[in-house]
Amino acid sequence: MNIQLYMLKKNFDVQKALRFFKERRIKVQLVDLSKHQMGKRELELFAQSGGAASLINRSLTAVKEHPIAYTSDRDTILSYLSERPEFLVTPLIRDGRRAMVGFDEQTLLAWLKEQ
Repeated sequence: MNIQLYMLKKNFDVQKALRFFKERRIKVQLVDLSKHQMGKRELELFAQSGGAASLINRSLTAVKEHPIAYTSDRDTILSYLSERPEFLVTPLIRDGRRAMVGFDEQTLLAWLKEQ
């Protein structure tokens, strides 16, 4: 597995994901979104996984006050998220062409079985 874990800060789900990989001795490449901007292709890969709207962290007050909260247009959402990565749900987990928004242990276990 070639896991990349995109994160902004170590929230609860990021910590669960890191623990999951550490317990299984799987190397993870951490990508801090506050330092490294996510490319358009990467955003599109995650949008294919769960839909562009699933990438938005709607619990943030800043999101509720931003136009991103009121649009359903995929390209508009991806454009806003590339400008404002702090609006992303984290963790975003990628293994090659497979991508996951948030932490889902069952999906990760299925990925491991496919290896």
